[in-house]
Amino acid sequence: MSRVAFSLARGIGMIEVLVTLFILSIGLLGVASLQFVGSFSNADALNRSQAVTVTQQLAERLRANAVLSSTGNGLVVHNDYFDDDLYNFANLSGCTGANPYPCYCLAHPADIPDCHGGDCNQAEFAALDAYEVSCSLASSNPAATVSLTCTDNDGLDADACSSGSRHRIIVSWPTESWQNIDRQLNAACNPVAGAEPRDCVVLDVTL
Repeated sequence: MSRVAFSLARGIGMIEVLVTLFILSIGLLGVASLQFVGSFSNADALNRSQAVTVTQQLAERLRANAVLSSTGNGLVVHNDYFDDDLYNFANLSGCTGANPYPCYCLAHPADIPDCHGGDCNQAEFAALDAYEVSCSLASSNPAATVSLTCTDNDGLDADACSSGSRHRIIVSWPTESWQNIDRQLNAACNPVAGAEPRDCVVLDVTL
């Protein structure tokens, strides 16, 4: 082989190597992008799965502690179930850091009734249920919150949520857009315009 032919062959080999490296780089970038997207999808799926579990858990607790209404023909729960301060540890203090779970949930707080012996009144059961549901949520997603509201169909009685009314359980957590894609936000999760965007699971319950 002549010197010119050898140099040409060596040049062609170098071009093939560069082309191969370019193609390999594109493939690796694609794999990295898939892993990035997959991590967001997995985190979102985990948050949503836990949120569904918590909403169902609170719904079952409402049904378990419902009593016959004194003014209607259906079931009602104690008014304290709709006290926002009972949820998300708002009635407890002394915790520092972003994760409330190790502070409030690893040991039973003295301010929360211990009703596992069954010797509590309805208000105490409401405080315990709100605390335990909040702990269940914080164990997997410390940034998530749970709330219980009611669309009351009788504002003249003493019940915060009269019999036959719709109870709405919302578990929400902060969310963010990725890959410059604007997420379509649920109005139920984002009642305040301009606030931090949140995703949520909503469960409507009638006792």
